This record gives sequence, C-alpha cells and structure tokens, in this order.
Amino acid sequence: MTEATALTTLQEIDLELLKHASALASMAQQQRLKTIALATKKVASELTGIVGQRKDAELEIADTEADLEHYNQKTAEVQAEADAGGHTHREIRDFEQSLTSLAKRIEKCEFALGPARERLGRLERAERNARLTLERLEQEREAAQASLDEGSATLRAKIVELTRRREDAARDVSAEHLAAYEVARRRFKGLAVERLRGNVPSVCRVKLQPSQFHDLAHGDEITECPYCHRILITSEEVEGE
Repeated sequence: MTEATALTTLQEIDLELLKHASALASMAQQQRLKTIALATKKVASELTGIVGQRKDAELEIADTEADLEHYNQKTAEVQAEADAGGHTHREIRDFEQSLTSLAKRIEKCEFALGPARERLGRLERAERNARLTLERLEQEREAAQASLDEGSATLRAKIVELTRRREDAARDVSAEHLAAYEVARRRFKGLAVERLRGNVPSVCRVKLQPSQFHDLAHGDEITECPYCHRILITSEEVEGE
C-alpha cells in the first residue's frame, strides 16, 4: 500500500469509526432507556405520594373506628347505669343528655367512615396500579437493556475491527504526514484528505490556477491544498489500490 493510499484508507476508516460511535450513542434503545427512566421516576414519585395518602387514610379510619368503639362502650355504660333505676329527675335528665350527645357522636363517626373507606379504596387501587406500572416499566427496561447490549456488542465488534485496520494503515504513513493528518482530521471533522481531480481538489472544489497546478504536478505526491489546507494527494487514484 502506498502512503497516499494509506492516508485515504485511514480517512475512510476514521469516518466509519465516527459513524459507528455516533450510532452507538444514538441507538433507539438508548433513547428508550432514557424515556423509561423518566417515566419510572415520575411513577415512583407519584407512588410515594399515594402511599403517604393511603397511610393517612388508614390512620384516619383507625382513629374514627376507635372513637366509634369508645362511644358505643360509653353509651352501653351510661344506658346500664340509667337502667339501674333509683335516680333523681335531674340524674335521669343528665343520662338522657349524655346518651343524646353520644348518639350524635356515633352518628358523626359512622357518617365519616363511609367516605373515608371509599377514599381508602381509591388510594389502594391507585397504589396497586402504580406498582403494576413500575413492574411493567422494569420489564421494558430489562428488554431495552438486553437489546442495547446485543446491538452495541455488534457495533463494538465493528469498532474493534476498524481500529485494527486503522493501526495497519497508519503503519504505512510517515510520522510527519500522520501528525499532519491528525491535526487536519480534528480541524475538518474527519475530512482531512482530498485528491486532485484534474485541477480541482476533491473536497474544497476550488479550481487551481495554472501556475499552482503546475507546481503541484511537479512537486510531492502528498502536499497541502493552498486553499483549504487539507492534505492534498496530487496523484490519480489507481483502481484496485
């Protein structure tokens, strides 16, 4: 392989490496994993809120049920004491007032329990649905990760093979030209080398003046474009190189 051919081969390989690196970074699975992560974070946050509300609802019901039990026990005690007989008119009136007050409290507790239990039911359903959603998202994450691992493994294998070929091509390029190539590759985002097609460089496409063309035609095969300053190969490409 001539040095000129090695330089063009090096550029072709580097462009392929750039393409594969870009493909690796922008794989659909990568985007899917990001979407799943965002959805998981949102659902987990919602679940935390739902669990907190569900616990509050359970405590509210437990407190109300405890109050109801207390009022029922108190009612039974007052009623038993009133039924014992031998009370004054004032004591009987006090018993009636106590029983009336307890009845109102019992009614209030029973009235509050209905909506509270309905709210708890809604929160429990919401919690179950959120947990099911998290399970589904985890399954989707595992599937996307497995697909990414498989797909990226293929790309990484190609990158390894291209890197080996790059090293082989670089051995046929002088240290001076290799250093110039690396500078131009970074400057021109991979398009560091061009060939002279007639009197027009293949990349910048700026037509050379006759005097410039004459000097290049009688100079080194590997030089620098006077316009864009890429590496310019003045020889014609030989088919099969």
